[in-house]
Amino acid sequence: MAQKIKLSTIAETLGVSTATVSLALRDSPLVAASTRDRIKEQARALGYIYNRRAASLRTSRSGIIGVVVHDIMNPFYAEILKAIESELDRDRQTFILSNHYDSVEKQRNFVETLLQLGGDGVIMSPAIGTPPEDIRLAEDNGMPAILIARSIEGLDVPIFRGDDSYGISLATNHLIGLGHRTIAMVGGTDQTSTGRDRYQGYVNALRKANIEVDPSLRIPGPRTKQGGFEAAVHFLSLPQKPTAAVCWNDLVAIGLMNGIARAGLVPGRDVSVTGYDDLEEAAIATPALTTVWNGQSEVGRNAARALLDKLSGSHEPDGIHLIKPEMRIRQSTGPLKPHPEG
Repeated sequence: MAQKIKLSTIAETLGVSTATVSLALRDSPLVAASTRDRIKEQARALGYIYNRRAASLRTSRSGIIGVVVHDIMNPFYAEILKAIESELDRDRQTFILSNHYDSVEKQRNFVETLLQLGGDGVIMSPAIGTPPEDIRLAEDNGMPAILIARSIEGLDVPIFRGDDSYGISLATNHLIGLGHRTIAMVGGTDQTSTGRDRYQGYVNALRKANIEVDPSLRIPGPRTKQGGFEAAVHFLSLPQKPTAAVCWNDLVAIGLMNGIARAGLVPGRDVSVTGYDDLEEAAIATPALTTVWNGQSEVGRNAARALLDKLSGSHEPDGIHLIKPEMRIRQSTGPLKPHPEG
């Protein structure tokens, strides 16, 4: 068998110290960029593979971060994960990803596995029903946790998410400003902090405009395009005949617009629709979707940075850190159509 390549082998070949080689392979700024590139090139040529496990025994760090979210197929989480990955890459951290699909048991198994692997920390958008004790399990075992998108009461950890109540109030106020008074809210659930906050933002905006809050105008549940599409039948059959809809997210809004169009109506002209999150798809939808930017990239970047800072000894204040949403007005909303006379 070929002799195992060691750091000293690379060092001797290039005439540098073993410490310099070690620092270069970890992208340390203490080594000049040209020297780092030369060392990495030589390492590849010799077939050297950086042993992360051995390094973790020396540093008490594995370089592994766990990230667990509801569903990576949701573009909302994909945008957050892209920002997390970008930030972790800068620190040469590797992350292991899990989808919990709102299964507390699946999420719990992932966290326990991460602890067994010696994970450095975990970033979580917690599953519905997650008890605070599950997060404390990680913290008590030396694996700090950062929450994103959703909050859990009774936890002293940093939480990064958009200001959902304020964001939905922006969308609702936009529709009110266009003359709409019968405004439905489509999608979401009271089982999450996100759902509760968004519905409260909708209610607050209506009350501020002296518009009666009609519980029958709320269509809870849908969080996907298919769900929004199927909700169109319910929406169009409501006896109050809503002229506008505030949707839980962009996926629901796009699905609802497709259902409205299938029924022969024109979204943006006959019925105004707003989304939430400002996904890439929103701007190219037909019609282009009026929505609310929810700061996904900021959430991901700030959460990753907070965890890395915590691992290095500094400490981001516990509690909720809110990203302020912004309105994106496009073609899916328009003025209230006057009723034909006679």
